[in-house]
Amino acid sequence: MIARIWRGTTAASKAADYLAYLEATGIKDYRATPGNRGVLVLRRATGDDVEFLLITVWDSLDAIRDFAGPDYARAVYYDEDRAYLRELTEFVEHFDVVATTA
Repeated sequence: MIARIWRGTTAASKAADYLAYLEATGIKDYRATPGNRGVLVLRRATGDDVEFLLITVWDSLDAIRDFAGPDYARAVYYDEDRAYLRELTEFVEHFDVVATTA
């Protein structure tokens, strides 16, 4: 298994709307992609901002490519992300899952 990790920051005033937008776009697409084993959405307030950390778990790099395309290390963004996010981070991180209790 492989964990794909993305993070982004939005204004605290937009955090609830951005979470709903995430659920309607990226999270929906994660769940619909064969080989996705789940998504963990974390958030924390940092003053006037809210940081989101998404950890998705995948069967293989091929499954990640089915979601993200051939350049799977690049972050995937949707049309309205620019309206919410402070910046669009270009790359995500991938880690081998070597142990889990879930």
